[in-house]
Amino acid sequence: MLYTTPPEELGSFLGDEPRYRADQLRQWLYQDFVLDAAEMTNLPKPLRHELSTKLWPFAVEVSQEGDKGRTRKWLFRAPDGASIESVLMGYNDRTTLCISSQAGCAMGCTFCATGQFGFERHLSAGEMVAQVAYANAHLKAHPMDRSPQRVTNVVFMGMGEPLANYTRVEEALRRMIDVVDMSARSVTVSTVGVVPGMRRLAATSWQIGLAVSLHAADDELRSTLVPLNNRYPLADVIDACREYYDHKGRRVTIEWALMKDTNDSEEQAMKLAAIANDLRAHINVINLNPTPLTDEQPADRPTLEAFMVTLEAEGANATLRATRGQDIDGACGQLRSRVTEQLITIEPNPA
Repeated sequence: MLYTTPPEELGSFLGDEPRYRADQLRQWLYQDFVLDAAEMTNLPKPLRHELSTKLWPFAVEVSQEGDKGRTRKWLFRAPDGASIESVLMGYNDRTTLCISSQAGCAMGCTFCATGQFGFERHLSAGEMVAQVAYANAHLKAHPMDRSPQRVTNVVFMGMGEPLANYTRVEEALRRMIDVVDMSARSVTVSTVGVVPGMRRLAATSWQIGLAVSLHAADDELRSTLVPLNNRYPLADVIDACREYYDHKGRRVTIEWALMKDTNDSEEQAMKLAAIANDLRAHINVINLNPTPLTDEQPADRPTLEAFMVTLEAEGANATLRATRGQDIDGACGQLRSRVTEQLITIEPNPA
């Protein structure tokens, strides 16, 4: 497949074609973006036909739209049956794509739909970059109202734990930054606290953002929500965050999914603020987007507001994020779990 082949090796698909064809093909794949190889108009027609079945490493199984078209979610299916989810979110000043790094997830976080399915396999670097390319090609064919018509930001917050698939994620980052020409500062990698991967990412030269899904501010609670905490406890995660800040000079973002009667207390807010202030970190609070396989529910509005007031009173830098895509199974893994429900459109295989 074209996207699962390193960009530098695309000539292997071109047979006796002149060398400049590889540059033309690379331009289409990583800069101009098309849904179908037939649109690669400066390539010979027989070559376009030959490449048509090799363009995408997945098929679009389900496509959904919500938020008046400004949130789009795709469930892709790889030839081996592995499922991949991506969510495109349009804002006035940016268009953000949330991509998956694994099919399934082995972390087992109790409130996450992906973790409840278990782990299938790692995604390749090409499968990750192909999600970005598909979103760009889709935007080109189907513009999004009042948002940039190209992916401006990528967040590794979809299915899977990126830092458990570190080598392939690093290669995907290289292709996004060096080949697609995305700014490293517009890319964020999220982790539930894979400390060795956090340290490896800190040692890279890229100014990539790091988001840490904390969800609890003490080991006792965190271990019940995020089982990986038993291996890498909170103190180790905090140390790795501090190391990231020291290397990059960029503040870490702490992600906090607020859950009713679980982590929405004043005590948790005060402990969270203390951690964030110590790290000079920013806190993103989002009320839980509930999944069908867990009993966890979002906090009620008064509790949510009180939580934010406590963070502010403690001097923490915090933002309450809007919940996007609830009407289209927007949380990672939800669409896979409801693949036969709430379908808006089913698109054909883009290849």
